[in-house]
Amino acid sequence: MTIQKAQATAPKRSLPPLMQLSEAAAERLKVLYQSDHTGKTLRIYISTKGCSGMKYEMEFVEKPSENDEIVTDKGMTILVDRQATLFLIGTVMDYQEDDLSSGFVFNNPNEKSRCGCGESFHV
Repeated sequence: MTIQKAQATAPKRSLPPLMQLSEAAAERLKVLYQSDHTGKTLRIYISTKGCSGMKYEMEFVEKPSENDEIVTDKGMTILVDRQATLFLIGTVMDYQEDDLSSGFVFNNPNEKSRCGCGESFHV
């Protein structure tokens, strides 16, 4: 009977991108970056709010902080707070419009649940 040792280092799996942008989100960001927010970049972070515990937050900033990850997709750049990265891995940011509202939405595969109003989530 022969027993072989496992390889000392297993092959590494590729990680999903931190975040991606849908075509609609990239187009909306392009419009925003070329108008009222020229020279600024959208920064995404997570705060502890809402009935489910976490909430997506966004703000336009003049420059990245030392705690920001720079994400570029479809020619657009966004910043992600490093503390939010574990909660956002694999997330796709979309932009949706309907008769009564419009805005960015997050399709996050890490979410376990959302509150009834849709403002906060749980991982």
